[in-house]
Amino acid sequence: MRSILVLFLFLALGGAAPAPTPGLKTSVFAGGCFWSAEHGMEKVRGVVDVVVGYSGGSRRNPTYENHEGHLEAIRVTWDPARTTYSDLVTAFYRNIDPTDPNGQICDIGPSYRTAVFVADDAEKRVAEQVKADVARQIRRPVATRTLPRSTFWMGEGYHQDYAAKNPGHYNRYRVGCGRDARIQAVWAGRG
Repeated sequence: MRSILVLFLFLALGGAAPAPTPGLKTSVFAGGCFWSAEHGMEKVRGVVDVVVGYSGGSRRNPTYENHEGHLEAIRVTWDPARTTYSDLVTAFYRNIDPTDPNGQICDIGPSYRTAVFVADDAEKRVAEQVKADVARQIRRPVATRTLPRSTFWMGEGYHQDYAAKNPGHYNRYRVGCGRDARIQAVWAGRG
């Protein structure tokens, strides 16, 4: 019982994420506002779970109010029997504006920059190939960085599944931000 309580408090208060379920894999992406990145990736074939948090910085136990140096990120748990890493990275790119070096659409600043966090050289090769394919498809330079994977810190509970728990607010934010229109403009006619 005590271990369940400790796990609950750990997740509720944020912290480094626990290991994935055997047979499943995890990947970490930064796609601007983590609500939108989570919302987009939840719909991808083979994705089992998506959680929001912070990654890429050196600060331990970052919070929404104090995550300087980190990017708002998502940890995607996925089933390799149902999708590939290449397909997952491709889906990530299709849910962002990869040309924006300063953030994503109306979310501007260092913590909103985009990145694919890679766990090893094999993932790095795949991520760089997808990035090159994206640059050819959209005929523009890609600003999304490929970075070494670092500790993923869970975001606060009220940020998890934000779009599902707060659909009215999230949809007003998304429309007001112009995210869908911008992504559609970047990818229009690109297959």
